[in-house]
Amino acid sequence: MYIRDVLREKETIVSCEIFPPKIGAELEHAFEIAGKIAALKPAFISVTCGAGASTANYTEALAQHIEGSNVPALAHITCAAASKEEISAILNDYAGKGVENVLALRGDLPKGIQQPADGHYTHANELVAAIKDRGGFCIGGACYPEGHIESANQEEDIAYLKQKADAGCDFLTTQMFFDNNVLYKFLYKLSQKGIDVPVLAGIMPVTNRVQIRRIVEMIGTVLPPRFQNILDKFGDNPAAMRQAGIAYATEQIIDLAANNVRGIHIYTMNKPDVAGQIMNNLSHIL
Repeated sequence: MYIRDVLREKETIVSCEIFPPKIGAELEHAFEIAGKIAALKPAFISVTCGAGASTANYTEALAQHIEGSNVPALAHITCAAASKEEISAILNDYAGKGVENVLALRGDLPKGIQQPADGHYTHANELVAAIKDRGGFCIGGACYPEGHIESANQEEDIAYLKQKADAGCDFLTTQMFFDNNVLYKFLYKLSQKGIDVPVLAGIMPVTNRVQIRRIVEMIGTVLPPRFQNILDKFGDNPAAMRQAGIAYATEQIIDLAANNVRGIHIYTMNKPDVAGQIMNNLSHIL
């Protein structure tokens, strides 16, 4: 089922994201995680692709497995490290295996490479346009409420986002954020620029202080004082940090739903129990 159709049918949806194992690892544990998250009945499950498209085969296998659970899969597809011919082959494989939804990303280049090679798509909007021209897929895109780390400023980043939306994105999913006001201001700016596709809010329940510090350094997300206080107080107590992180994510989602945000996308970090607790906390809200 196309995600764009799910978005039309429901007022607010909740989806989840998982990542495939590293190359060389067995897929059985990943299948088990996917099954447990599918049992929570999210609107769809997103499957990431490793840096430089390093886990593309595993992404495809997981997406196909999820489709067999009667939950739509959203397969990430990156273009910086794959040629146009390779992208076409991947899309053909997805189409043949019943995977109808893709998240079109530029992705990271292989280590030591500065720019995409000839015969590659340079930016995500080019990939979106190519998939749209091909037909047969619902296309998602990424967006960044605090601006992409490579953009000079947010205005420039939104201009690029407009190109991506105009190229054919059916919906957008945000990078994680920890202050809902950041999202609300971002959505207003998108509206002002004529970007009117549904936007799903990316929420990450933080259960590990080291983990979030690494992510903040990588993507530039700002931690509001209220959340920083939680890390300072409970970061050295794993059980308390887990509980506080789930509570904080739940509160974020309740506020987002109350403000009619179209979708909530939970970055599960492959922790079905954490996702399950959040979904249970929201059982009568969503």
